[in-house]
Formats: sequence, structure tokens, C-alpha cells
Amino acid sequence: MRLLVLGGTRFVGHAIVTSAIDARWDVTVFNRGTSASAHGVARRVRGDRTQPRDVAALAAAGPWDAVVDTSGYVPANALEVATALAPVANRYVFMSTVSVYRDWPAKPLTENSDVLPCPPDAGPGYGSDTEDGPTRYGYQKSGCEAAVTAAFGEERATLLRPGVILGPREYVGRLPWWLRRVVAGGEVLAPGSPNRTIQPIDVRDVATFALRAITDDLSGAYNVCRPVGGATFGGLMRACADATGAAPVFTWVPGDMLLQYGVRQWSELPLWRTFEGVWQVDSTKAQSVGLRCRPLHETVADTWQWLQTSGAARADERATEIGLDPEKEARVLAAWHRSVHQHG
Repeated sequence: MRLLVLGGTRFVGHAIVTSAIDARWDVTVFNRGTSASAHGVARRVRGDRTQPRDVAALAAAGPWDAVVDTSGYVPANALEVATALAPVANRYVFMSTVSVYRDWPAKPLTENSDVLPCPPDAGPGYGSDTEDGPTRYGYQKSGCEAAVTAAFGEERATLLRPGVILGPREYVGRLPWWLRRVVAGGEVLAPGSPNRTIQPIDVRDVATFALRAITDDLSGAYNVCRPVGGATFGGLMRACADATGAAPVFTWVPGDMLLQYGVRQWSELPLWRTFEGVWQVDSTKAQSVGLRCRPLHETVADTWQWLQTSGAARADERATEIGLDPEKEARVLAAWHRSVHQHG
């Protein structure tokens, strides 16, 4: 199988390239060459996807059985790239996001839920951010989906919509922050309820499903998430303690008090969000055609192992956006204990 990966050196792209090489596929990676790659087997074509000359040279290097696009963010550019590759590739797999849905994170979702409107030739300024609803990122990814479908047609286009992706090489820093906080010990502020269900998926499971989409000629859109109810926040915290060998004391503070004290959802306490639909994304369609999700504790343990070896520096690239300041954590915990004492 001849595969072209746009991107391919970081997190999702790296996992896809690794899986394809392990499967003995003939892999070509197209990127600017600014990130180090551990893939000695993959063929590399250097270039910038925003430069027409580079994209034309890439198309001339084909053909491929499939393209996996992990680096498309602007619809107009996605349209140009997909149009150039349509004559030399049989299938285009686009890595999208659940953020394309109009009602995420407010309401439960399926692949039939409405997506945000965005034309396939939209530029980078299209769309806007709202505090608790749609984001420019979501609009842009929706436009990219439309662009890929316009270029390849519905039968040759595959749209993968993951939610939160965790695992080794994660550079956003969500799971790495929790692991480091847990290993620091003491009293750990845990958000909401330990029984709150969550749906993060391992990056390696996303990669495996992307390859399955190619081998099985899967068309259309797929939510690529852990099954609804398949994991809990309490289970995540226990997995962090088990992986690190730490013995913290978890204090579960209700969401309304966290909001009262200005704790930012999703960022200061990663993976915590109060909206009904944030962890109610139906992935039964993908499960019916082969999506499998490894146990969450395996993802956590492997991520901790990666952090202990080669991942410590790379995991901090967006650290300023993630995590709760220790002083703020202490203030919220103190307020919670006073509240319990007063009402106890």
C-alpha cells in the first residue's frame, strides 16, 4: 500500500506513519522538515503546502493509494492541495475534529448532527470564537472537510472526527500535566465527580483506524472517540496514580464551586468541562467498522513512560495554556473544606 502523509512528524501524524511502516506500507511524508522525525524508513518530500510549486512537485511524485492529511487547517489551502492530489491518489483521509459540529459541546452528537457552515474556499479569517460554543478552529475544519469532499467526491473522501486524543508524544500537555500534578503528591483538586464519563482516545488507536479506513475503503464521516461511558474521570485519576506510583489524596470539588472561583474549563483543569454534550459523542458508526480503543490505563502508563524517557521537553510546548496554578488550587481547596465544614 502506497501512503502519503501530509505532516507526519508530530503526535497524530507520527503515529500514523509508525503504524503504516509497521504494516510494511510504502510511506511518503510531506512537510517542511522543521520538526525532527524518527522515521528512517519513510520517504520524505520536503515542501510547504501553502506554496503551489511545492504542491505541484508533490503531486508529480505520486501516485498513492491514499493520502492522510494531518496538517490541513485552512479550507482554501485544503482545497488547493486536495485538488492537486485528486488525480494521483485513490482516497483522501482528512483528520478533522468534533469541533466541526454546530452543537459541540452543548449537546450529544452523532455523525448526522449539523456541522458549522463554511465554504470550501474560505480563507484563514473565516469564522469566529464564542466562549461556550463554536470556534474559528471548528469553522475552518468544517470548511476543510467540504474542500476535501469537493476535490475527491463523497466516495473517495474520509473524514475522521476525533475528540480529545491522548498518548505518547502529546504536545498539548493535558495528560502530561495531570501526571506531573499527581506525582507531585499531596492533596489534588479533582474536578466535578469521579463518576463523570469521558471519551479520550489513544493516538495509536486513531492511527490504526485511519489505516483501516484506507484498507476497507471507508467513506464519509466518522466520530473517532472512546465509546460513551467507556471511561471515567475517577478512572483517569487512578490510572495516573498507578502509573507514577504516587499516593495523592484526591479531593473532588463540584463544578459550580470551580466556576465560582474562576477555574477555567478545559485548560486549567484539563479534560474538565461542564457541558452536557462534551463527552456524549456517539462513535458507534466507527466501532461497527473496526474502531477499537485500548484501556485508558494503558494510555496513561505509556505516556508516563514516554515522559520519563524522551518526552519531557516536547510535552511542554503549550504548557502556558494548560494547568492550574498551585496557589489557586490551594485557595479553591481551602474554600471547599470551609464549605464542607460549615454545612457538615
